Amino acid sequence: MNALLFAYILLGFAIISEVTGSTFLVKSEGFTKLWPSVAVVILFSLAFYLLSQVIKVIPLGIAYAIWAGVGIILTAIIGYFVFKQSLDAAAMIGIGLIVSGVVVINLFSASTGH
Repeated sequence: MNALLFAYILLGFAIISEVTGSTFLVKSEGFTKLWPSVAVVILFSLAFYLLSQVIKVIPLGIAYAIWAGVGIILTAIIGYFVFKQSLDAAAMIGIGLIVSGVVVINLFSASTGH
């Protein structure tokens, strides 16, 4: 398998781990519930480990921008649908800008290793 493709697959898993960890962060209720707290620690550790593997191939700034941007978007979606948290117009515009930034990086930046 191509190293760049594999790095992007790992980045996807890192994002999923981070978003799932963030979801359990809410469920941990300030680390007062044991099992959701354990899940937070495990999932965030996994996310950072995977990210550390990704940056062997993809530059840190690019990998982190994608990881953080997609993570913010998915976390906002989970917050909206699962936890019934509202998103106002400013939040929606900001998320749209994040999506635009991730698209620009992936389509037009020579730094991504295309």
